[in-house]
Amino acid sequence: MITPRQLQDSAAVADHYDELDPIYRQLWGEHVHHGLWRTGREDSGHAVEALSDLVADKLRFSAGDHLVDIGCGYGATARRFATRGARVTGFTLSTEQLTYAPPTQNVTLIRQDWLENGMETGSARGAYSIESSEHMTDKPAFFRQARRVLEMDRRLVVCAWLASETPKAWEVRHLLEPICYEGRLPSMGSESEYRAMALASGFVCEDFEDLSTSVPRTWSICLGRLLRGLVRDEALRRQVLRSRNRLFALSVPRLMLAYRTGAMRYGIFTFVAR
Repeated sequence: MITPRQLQDSAAVADHYDELDPIYRQLWGEHVHHGLWRTGREDSGHAVEALSDLVADKLRFSAGDHLVDIGCGYGATARRFATRGARVTGFTLSTEQLTYAPPTQNVTLIRQDWLENGMETGSARGAYSIESSEHMTDKPAFFRQARRVLEMDRRLVVCAWLASETPKAWEVRHLLEPICYEGRLPSMGSESEYRAMALASGFVCEDFEDLSTSVPRTWSICLGRLLRGLVRDEALRRQVLRSRNRLFALSVPRLMLAYRTGAMRYGIFTFVAR
């Protein structure tokens, strides 16, 4: 497990998303996750929706099912699933994200730490986490809570930033550890570590898909938009320069290089509760 040089807790994660909220919305929009490029011809809007739709396909939910969105952001994926008939309860640490999430029928968004979610045992028929497990201070507890709230034989789909199984020392020091610190990730696990934590919590891994070559374009687009914005938009430039979390800008080129070297991977797990 890769950990940053300075402990990152849930308060640091919330502060990151609250303070950078206007920047995230301006640079990327309502989906706070990678885009998925299958053909390379997709624009960024279709690419982020493609990742959400892949999660939906792997969840195999039916109209009327109650789903849990662990780390819901602005609720964009939850709203997309609601159009297919799901009822979704989403959890976020960010007050600002809830402020900008439009009210939607059959979607309930809550500002609450997932590790203390308070949901009834066995109350959900599906759960998903799109790039939020990285921010969990206790990853085994993340899986235990998901298993607790799910009915038997229901699915948990996890899209995760993953460390290589055998990263080189320089990759840990100059890429993975700084990415954790700058992005407020308490830790970054590998595929095998995720599998082990899920198994220990009562899940079996039904499927794993490596998307490491299909998502990195996200960061070249973000970098281009950020650089143009810094040159042309005085308000954005002021926000970035004054931000307590401005070091995250340094993670964008690190992420691009980490994907290119293989130090970092991106995977989507489908776990089944047993």
